[in-house]
Amino acid sequence: MISRRLSRRLSRHHLPIGLAILASGYALYVTRSFPDVLTRLSFSSAYPALVLLSATLLIGPLKIIAGDRLAVSMDFRRDIGIWAGIAGLFHVVVGQCVHLRGRPWLYYIYENWQQKHFLPVRHDLFGFANYTGLIASFVLLALLATSNDASLRKLGTSGWKQLQRWNYVCFALTAVHTFTYQKGIESQTLPFLGTAIVAVMITALLQLAGYQRRRASKTV
Repeated sequence: MISRRLSRRLSRHHLPIGLAILASGYALYVTRSFPDVLTRLSFSSAYPALVLLSATLLIGPLKIIAGDRLAVSMDFRRDIGIWAGIAGLFHVVVGQCVHLRGRPWLYYIYENWQQKHFLPVRHDLFGFANYTGLIASFVLLALLATSNDASLRKLGTSGWKQLQRWNYVCFALTAVHTFTYQKGIESQTLPFLGTAIVAVMITALLQLAGYQRRRASKTV
């Protein structure tokens, strides 16, 4: 039987967030000129995932700046994070099939590497972009798997919070992955580059403002 709290989260959080992702993803999918389904799916899931991941890091600073008490776990932030994880991991899975069809391992290692390279690990821009995205996806998977009350009880407040702070690392890696792909590999148009820049800049500035506000309150 669904509890009142879960029912409220489903109707107030998950339903509107899920619909927003589907609507934005569909709009991106149908307006792109990419010739195949996989490229469109990869593109149309990347930006919703980035925006949602950014939103998870905006809620805390906004509450601090507003003078509100910051709880260890907030349902709204957690639910946004769940959908960020779903969209992000979907993008990762689809993205492995876009550039090198049927050979996803070549995202990370060179083909016939003995002829030109000392090590098989890709160390070009393409490899750098893919490794940052891969590490971010592992962090995102860990955050998604522990975004529940059972994990909070098992890990304890301190341990759970320390794990969730890896969201900062995930966001930083995602930002590097996004900009590397946009400017170095796929050369996206200015509106999409601007969207990524705005999302990253707003997140960084509000995080800084929240940190300064929290520090100032401790010295009073």
